[in-house]
Amino acid sequence: MNLTIEFWGQEFKANMIVGCIGGFFIAIMSSMFGFGGGPFMVPLMTVGMGLPMYIVVGSSLLAIFFNTAIASIRHYQFGNFDLLLFLIMFPAAILGGYIGPMIAKKISPLLVKRIASAGLVILGLKLVGLY
Repeated sequence: MNLTIEFWGQEFKANMIVGCIGGFFIAIMSSMFGFGGGPFMVPLMTVGMGLPMYIVVGSSLLAIFFNTAIASIRHYQFGNFDLLLFLIMFPAAILGGYIGPMIAKKISPLLVKRIASAGLVILGLKLVGLY
């Protein structure tokens, strides 16, 4: 099932079945293992759903916000919460979320994709213990 999305005068078709199924599994995995889901949502939305990067970044952040908020509440209920770490990271995340799009807007989309790909490779190597 394709959905037509209009954004700034351009139309895009997105495969909603792939998006719903992929988003469901990414939410489960990110909640279980404690990562935000963004490293998996971006490839799902660009490759699986066929959306351009400049739509995907904001959409991905909004999608993982709700999953992260619910997972954070549950982890807090289980006692897995460090207030000091939160107080340090929250303002830094807000600042990074403000500055990052300004930087991405000034550089080419291809460079943004390459940086994201390099980050995913490093993250993958770290998760499997090779880095």
